[in-house]
Amino acid sequence: MMEMGQITPPIGINVFVIHGVAKKYDVRMATIFKGIIPFIIVEIVVIFLLTLFPGIVLYLPNSMDVLAPLE
Repeated sequence: MMEMGQITPPIGINVFVIHGVAKKYDVRMATIFKGIIPFIIVEIVVIFLLTLFPGIVLYLPNSMDVLAPLE
């Protein structure tokens, strides 16, 4: 989810980094923003799935049995 904040407007820090790296190839910001659309869609789907099925996220903590009382 952190990457979603790094690539979406109004800030989009990673987009500015890509624009700086690709400056010598004369790549416009609009082209970069169009290129990140598939990544945003995938991240929205992942967030939706993790919200719909919280067991995916909670599997590891539950398998560690962290909340079990000390014996």
